[in-house]
Amino acid sequence: MMVLMFQLVMIGAIVYFLLIRPQRKERQRHQEMLTKLARGDRVVTNGGIVGQIVHAGESELTIKTAENTRIVIDRSYVARKITVG
Repeated sequence: MMVLMFQLVMIGAIVYFLLIRPQRKERQRHQEMLTKLARGDRVVTNGGIVGQIVHAGESELTIKTAENTRIVIDRSYVARKITVG
């Protein structure tokens, strides 16, 4: 009985350290990136649209995708920030 309990605890620890913990860290890193977005940053949305932020509201961003094209998106749909260099 003790061996079974030990095995269950070990499996739980492995699942936590291999799946849950890294996912939580990535989610926290992404949330920090979203809060730091500002005008002039280049971003990629979850849909693959690339643009430059021209206006940053609390929950929405306006991004410029072409010379005369601006799109308003929800801040949470930014997949990543493009860094130069």
